[in-house]
Amino acid sequence: MNVRQSTLSRRLRDMEHRVGAQLFERTNGGTRPTVAGRGFLASARHILAETDAALRKVQTRSRGENGQLVIGIYASLSTGNMFSTLLDHHRAYPEVEVRTVDGGHDALLCGLTNNTIDIAIMTSSCYGWDDRVLPLWNERVIAALHLRHPLANMETIRWHDLAGEPLLVTKNGPGPELERLLNARLGNCGPQRLLYHESGLDRLLSLVAVNYGVLLMLEGATGLRYDNVTFREVQDGDGPTRLDFAAYWRQSNDNPTLAPFLALLQQRYPDLSSARRPD
Repeated sequence: MNVRQSTLSRRLRDMEHRVGAQLFERTNGGTRPTVAGRGFLASARHILAETDAALRKVQTRSRGENGQLVIGIYASLSTGNMFSTLLDHHRAYPEVEVRTVDGGHDALLCGLTNNTIDIAIMTSSCYGWDDRVLPLWNERVIAALHLRHPLANMETIRWHDLAGEPLLVTKNGPGPELERLLNARLGNCGPQRLLYHESGLDRLLSLVAVNYGVLLMLEGATGLRYDNVTFREVQDGDGPTRLDFAAYWRQSNDNPTLAPFLALLQQRYPDLSSARRPD
């Protein structure tokens, strides 16, 4: 203990005086705790253990190794890059509680501004954001079809193949963006049969399963499997139609769990390893 025996004995006597009880029995054979001393030592050990645990928790939290991270999710994460990113993050930081929030561009940007969301993963066609942005991956546009639909016999389909088809359109997530894309590709084909819903992908895929219509979605949702439903890539003239994704967050966000998550994103996409402001 690097303390002289006389100094230690004096400190023990002072402690006994302060607590008003004899904590140690002193004999020629040595010093041992009394009944009161054993109870006191047990309490002291408990306090020291809790103090050590609290210090370790503060230290790990400051490194982003525990705590809570709130992620705004724009599209399905049943498979693909978002699913893999969350899987890798959980393996590296199992003590971090990840909470997801669904929503469209406006709702998720509002959450970032109000500090209810730490980071949002959305398509990069997001305007009105003047803080931090990290370009990420892209996802193909996919058409979900009933197995008996004539288009299901084609390996891939083109936008003009969808003209006149009953198209299920969700008002949530990427639905409005897919609708704009559809109107841009089929603008010369006249009005389209758009069936609007405020349901999630699971219910819309159930409608596809009973041949109620064709659903446009992103490939991250193809991990959802339904009987009688198949998926086909939607192509432009030069290949698959893709939507780019990016991460959005506030530079002033001081949540320690955010930095490791950003570092993981940058590690997974080294060619896009520096956050930047949009021009």
